[in-house]
Amino acid sequence: MAGETWKLIQERWRHHGRAMLGIALAATLIAWACEEAKVLESTEHIAYDEALVRFTGGRKESKQVVVVAIDQDSIDEISQNAQLQINFGNWPYTRTLWASIAQELKAQGARAVLFDAVMDERTADESVDLGFAQVLRETGLPFYLGMSTSESAKRLVHADLQAPVPLTVPEAAPAASPPEDDSFPEEEEFKEAPAPATPVLTPGALARALAFPARRAEGEPLPRIGQMPSKPTPKPRYPVPPTPALVSAVNGVGLVDMEADGDGSMRRTRFAYTDGTNTYVTLPVRMMADLLGAKEVVFSGRTLRLGEHTWHVDPDGSAALDYGGPLEKRFVAVSLFDVLNDWIHRSKGEKLDLAADIFQDKVVVIGGTAVGLNDIKATPFSAAEPGLVKQATVVDTLLSGTFITRAPLAVDLGLTFFVALVSVVLLMTARWTPLEVAWPVALILGLHVLTGLLLKTAHTHVLMAMPALAGVGASVAALAFNHLVANRETQFIRQAFHRFMEPKLVEQMIRSRQLPRLDGENKEITAFFSDIRGFSTFSERFKEDPRQLVRILNTYLTTVSGALLREGGCLDKYIGDAVVCLFGAPMAQEDHAVRACRGALAAKAAVEALRVDFREKGFPDVYTRIGVNSAVNFVGNFGSDQLFSYTAIGDGMNLAARLEGANKAYGSVIMIGPRTYELAHEHIEVRELDRVRVAGKTEAVTVYELLALKGQLDASTRHTVARYHEALGLYREARFAEAVKVLEAEAARSPEDGPTAKLLERCREYQETPPEKFDGVANLEK
Repeated sequence: MAGETWKLIQERWRHHGRAMLGIALAATLIAWACEEAKVLESTEHIAYDEALVRFTGGRKESKQVVVVAIDQDSIDEISQNAQLQINFGNWPYTRTLWASIAQELKAQGARAVLFDAVMDERTADESVDLGFAQVLRETGLPFYLGMSTSESAKRLVHADLQAPVPLTVPEAAPAASPPEDDSFPEEEEFKEAPAPATPVLTPGALARALAFPARRAEGEPLPRIGQMPSKPTPKPRYPVPPTPALVSAVNGVGLVDMEADGDGSMRRTRFAYTDGTNTYVTLPVRMMADLLGAKEVVFSGRTLRLGEHTWHVDPDGSAALDYGGPLEKRFVAVSLFDVLNDWIHRSKGEKLDLAADIFQDKVVVIGGTAVGLNDIKATPFSAAEPGLVKQATVVDTLLSGTFITRAPLAVDLGLTFFVALVSVVLLMTARWTPLEVAWPVALILGLHVLTGLLLKTAHTHVLMAMPALAGVGASVAALAFNHLVANRETQFIRQAFHRFMEPKLVEQMIRSRQLPRLDGENKEITAFFSDIRGFSTFSERFKEDPRQLVRILNTYLTTVSGALLREGGCLDKYIGDAVVCLFGAPMAQEDHAVRACRGALAAKAAVEALRVDFREKGFPDVYTRIGVNSAVNFVGNFGSDQLFSYTAIGDGMNLAARLEGANKAYGSVIMIGPRTYELAHEHIEVRELDRVRVAGKTEAVTVYELLALKGQLDASTRHTVARYHEALGLYREARFAEAVKVLEAEAARSPEDGPTAKLLERCREYQETPPEKFDGVANLEK
C-alpha cells in the first residue's frame, strides 16, 4: 500500500512538477510586491505583536533599571498637601521638586537618572532653574534630560564635535536645600537667594552641548529627525534646547520624540538622527554613552557600537524593542511621592519608607504614568502604556540585552518561496479535501509559532505576512488547478469508462492515473467466486414478497462486496446471488493472491455476522461458499456493440467457480487453488483438502481450505487439521480402515468440522466397497 502511494506521488510530481514550481514562484513574487508596496504592513504589525506578546512576554523584572513614576497617586498627594502646593505648585511642578528628587536619588545610591521629559521653558523665577542646576552640580548625580524637536525651531549652527562640552557655572547659583533646623519641610518654604544672572551660551557652545558624534562607517547619512516608516520623508525639524541654566548643568540631553510606526505603536528606535547640520542621539543612547565611556556612536553594517560594546541592529540603523512584557511586570516602579516623602524623612532624620537598596547602583527612569499627563502610548503589549516604557526598555537592553532585528531579505524570500512550494506540492499531490480545508489554518499557525520562537530564541523578526500570503495564494492556485484542470481529466475518464466499468475501478484509475489496456491482455490474477447455499429454496420463501427478497439480497451483496472492495478487489459482476471479483486486474497488484485471501476471510466473517442478524429477524440462512483461484487469464472488454464490460476469461476463472461449488462436497467454506496457495502460503493458514481432477482435464491439482490469516488459527482447529492430514495420508494409501479410526476419534471431538465428516463418510464407503482403480484423486465434476 505504501509502495502504491509513493508511486502515485512520483507520478503526480512528474506530470505537474513544472506547474508546482511556477505557481510557487508566482506566489512568492506577488507576495514580495505586496510587501514592497506596504500593502501587508498593518497585517505584519498585527502578526508581529501577537507573536511578541505570546512568546517573549513574562520576562522577569529588570535588575538594573527602576522607574520613578509620576502617577496619579503622586499628583493627588501633592495637590492635597498645602505645604507641598506652596513649595512645588501643581503639575508641571517647579524645578525645586526635581532638585529634591535628585538629592534623594543621589543619597540612595542611584547610578544615573534619565528624565523622560523636557524642560525647555523658563520659569518665571529664573533662580529656581539656577537652583536646580546647582543641586545637580553639587550632587554629582549623572542626570540626563529629554529634548524635543519642532518644525518651528531654529536650526543650530554646526557643532565643533572636537571641542569639549561646555559646563558654564554661574557665579551665584543657589541650591534648593532643606531647612537647617528640625522643622518639617512642609512648614517652611525653600529659601532662595536673589536671582543671579542666567548663563549665556554662544550658538557654537549650545550646539556642542546638544549634539553628539554619530556616524555610519559606510559614510551613509543618518536618518533625518522625525524619519520613521510612517514618515519616510519628514518635514525639517530641529532640536528645542532646554533652558540655558540646565543645558550646562545636566550631563547630557537626548531626543525623546515619539518613534512610532504607521499605526501609532512604538515598536522600534533609531538611536541617532541628523537635522542636516548636526547629529543627535536619543536620550537612552546619550546616557549610555557616558556610562560606557563612549565618545561617539558608530553604525557599521548591522552593528551599533558604543565604545567597546556592540549590539546587532538592522542595516538602516534601527532595531525593534524586546519589551518582554508590560511596564508593571518588567520594571520596579516607585511612586514619585514615595521618593519625595523619603526626602522629607531624611531631612528630618526619620526612618525611610523605601527599601535601602531599591535605587542602589540602578539607572532611574523618571516619567509620567498618569493618564492626564498625555504620555500614554501604544506598544505591542498594550494600547495604553506610559511612554517611559520605551526609554526604560532601551536602557535595559543597552545594559544587558539584545535588540530584535529583521532577518535578511534573502531569508524572508527563501521562507516565502519554501512555504509557497510546500503548499502547492502538498495540495496538488494529496488532493484530499480535509487537507485542503485545514492546510491554510495550519500554515498560519505554523508561521506564528515559527516567528514567535525566532523572536524568543534568536531575537530575529522573520516576516510572517509575506510567507502567509504566498502560502495561501499558492494553496488557492493549487486548488484551482486541482478542481479546474485535474477534475476535467477525471470527468473525461468517468465519461469514457462509466458505461462498462465499475465506479470503484474508475476511481482507482483516476487516483493512480493508470488506464487498463482496453484491447485485453494475458495476466495473472486471482478470481473470487461466492454463492449462497440453496438459493433457490431461499428465494422460494419470498415468492409472495419479491421486494423483501430484493432488500435481503441487496444487503447480502453489499456486505460481501464491501469486504472485497476494502482489499482492493474489482467487482466483476453479480449473477443472482453470486459475486464475481477480480484481484490484480485491471490495476496491477503484486499481492493479488494475498488480497483475495484476506477478502475471502473478511467476506466470511461479515456474512457470519449477517447470518446472526438474519436469524434474529426470522430471515432464511445465507450460508456462503467461496472459491478462490490464481492463474493467468485473458482480461479485457468483452461483449457486443450494445453492451460490453471488463472481465476475465480462462481456465483459471472456471476452476475458481468450480472450487466454490466443490465446497459442498468437502463441507468447507473457502476453497483455494494450488497457485493461490503457492503465492500466499506465507500469509495464510490452510488445510489440504484433497487432490482433484477437473472435468475435461487429466492433470490433478491439490486444493486447500482457507482457514485464517497466518498466526490466527486457534489450537483446537490446528489439532483438527493435523488429524485430518494424518487421515488424508492413510486415505491416499488406501488404508481406509485406519483412516476411519482417526477420523471417528476427531469427529467425536469436533463434530462440527465439515471436512472431517465428509472424508470419514468417503472412507467408510470405500471400506465397505473398495474402488477398482484408486489413485487418491477425486474427480471434480461440473
